[in-house]
Amino acid sequence: MKKLFLFMGIVFLFSIASNSETYSQSSGYKIAGIIDIGGEGGWDYLTVDEASHRLYVSHSTKIHIIDLSKNEVIGEIGNLHGVHGIAPVSNAGKGYISNGKDSSVTVFDLRTFKVLTSVKISGKNPDAIIYEPFSKRVFVFNNGSGNAAAIDPSTDKIVGTIELGGAPEFAASDLKGKMYVNLEDKSEICQFDPLNLKVLAAWSIAPVSTPSGLALDRENNRLFSVGRNKMMAVIDAVNGKLITTAPIGGGVDGCAFDQKTKYAFSSNGEGNITVVKELSPGEFKVTDTVPTQKGARTITVDQSNHKVYTIASIEGKDGKKSFGVLILESK
Repeated sequence: MKKLFLFMGIVFLFSIASNSETYSQSSGYKIAGIIDIGGEGGWDYLTVDEASHRLYVSHSTKIHIIDLSKNEVIGEIGNLHGVHGIAPVSNAGKGYISNGKDSSVTVFDLRTFKVLTSVKISGKNPDAIIYEPFSKRVFVFNNGSGNAAAIDPSTDKIVGTIELGGAPEFAASDLKGKMYVNLEDKSEICQFDPLNLKVLAAWSIAPVSTPSGLALDRENNRLFSVGRNKMMAVIDAVNGKLITTAPIGGGVDGCAFDQKTKYAFSSNGEGNITVVKELSPGEFKVTDTVPTQKGARTITVDQSNHKVYTIASIEGKDGKKSFGVLILESK
């Protein structure tokens, strides 16, 4: 019997050691390359279109279109007014750009990059913009007026507006008829119906405050909301309950989630990315903090190859300040 207890004790200790090693593993992410775009000025969102394997990057008065198979700029769309986000809609062959300064959305051809039309938005400061496949609509979130406009890509007409009850930041969809958006002035997440344009719930994410970036694990119904008080909230997307919080870096604006690897990323303007591992639907752990570049506060992830992209002002080959996309890979 003593030998049996001894054997079981050894197995138990080995199990603890194995689990500790697993939980302490680094994500392995580091900067693997930089796409030097040049120029000066501000920047905001960047978006991967996996259908075309392209990256769309906002930059001052233009967007850059990058071929990710070559990491080369293949096109630009200029004369924009306070560009924020880009929403490619592959099945419509069009892309949508939010312009905060003149409250409009620029519509362009995904193949030729030609501007097709401009949609005037009645809300103030259209910021985040995403395509929602369930309703087949493009949603433009107006940070200055607390609402969102829904655009039908087949007609490029606004089909409705929804009052959200606060200043919206980024949004996510479960692809099944529910959308979620951060309300930065109330430290809440608003859940709404994108088809009927009805608010379903508003959930506090305290102690996280002033949330910006938002990402969703659609498999396990977990929302990741990053706040400017250096905290990430993990929320149950079904009932709105706070599952846990995690410490992140300062100056955050963006958040992304890799559906396969179960890593959540917080892009921190102080110059790093916080990586949080979803060990199970109820357990989350910060695995590492990856150095990037000061000002690299927005982020996107390519779900097909798990590469992470962020943008910042960098030092160009000539020693002058330039604009660049940082590519992060896990080795």
